[in-house]
Amino acid sequence: MSLNPNWTVYSTSINGVVQAARALGAPVAELLAQVGVNSALLTEAETRHPVSALYDFYQLAAACTSDDIGIFAGRIGYISRINLQLYTCGVCDTFRDYLNLMPSVLQFAGDIGEVLIRREGELIRLDWVPLSPHSARWRFQSDELLTTSAMIVDSLCVRPIPVLRAHFSYPQPADTKLLEQVFGVDLHFDQPVSCLYFDRKSLNYPLIQLDTDWSQAISRSTQYLFKGEADPVLRELRSSLVRLLPAGGLTIDKVAEVQNISRRSLQRRLAERGTQFGRVLQDLRHELALQYLSDERLSITDIAFLLGYADHGSFSKVFKAKSGNSPRDFRKR
Repeated sequence: MSLNPNWTVYSTSINGVVQAARALGAPVAELLAQVGVNSALLTEAETRHPVSALYDFYQLAAACTSDDIGIFAGRIGYISRINLQLYTCGVCDTFRDYLNLMPSVLQFAGDIGEVLIRREGELIRLDWVPLSPHSARWRFQSDELLTTSAMIVDSLCVRPIPVLRAHFSYPQPADTKLLEQVFGVDLHFDQPVSCLYFDRKSLNYPLIQLDTDWSQAISRSTQYLFKGEADPVLRELRSSLVRLLPAGGLTIDKVAEVQNISRRSLQRRLAERGTQFGRVLQDLRHELALQYLSDERLSITDIAFLLGYADHGSFSKVFKAKSGNSPRDFRKR
């Protein structure tokens, strides 16, 4: 398979496959050595490795275990992302709100692809779009990402959101039992794209409201930011920013649209208060970063996503410029 040699993935992307391979009885240490991955570096979640190493490891592990290994890795991926999902639920009200954030998540796995959400009649379609067109018909990554996505979707709301139909870009395997357990019986193979279909009515389903320590942590992470803000304009702006940050690419135009005012009006209101949009955004991001870093359950990559940065490196650079320490060093201190 031809891959860009500059493409990389985080250790977390490889660790899920490693754990699945180990559970299925593969000689993991031997296979990692064959693909040139230093197992000691896998303990550092933000360390990056060649995408080719992930693909090669998948191939070797499947050859000595099962072609269903992507499904096992997808289940592990769901659990490894559960902390991030819970925090995301804390700033969303409905499944529709959550879907507006979901496409951004995969960029933190590395250079492998993304999930795209679209409507198709009375259904919602969730597409897996690999970065490399050469891997479009490759099974393992499709199975992993669709499994993780299906489990996340079905766990967010009080009402279940089952997969109604599943398409796979690869040929039908001889044994589809495990695929049917995960995605139901309406399976279609040799399709142009790997995707899942859900009922469009689920868009308005309310998300599960947390009533554990998580809800208190999330409340501290957001609500405290507004207690000392008496000005209604600044309070509303900061509240909007908290909800919009994880989607990434945040601009004053997006915020103005959400608040149903013009960009000019928002700029004027902020100028009257002696501040600017960029300054409010920067200050809020730093306050949230300090709060999130105090919670060890969130990785630095998770925090970068929640704050709307393009990647872990961008967040680290901005945070160090502001505080004098990298996020990792700050957390250790």
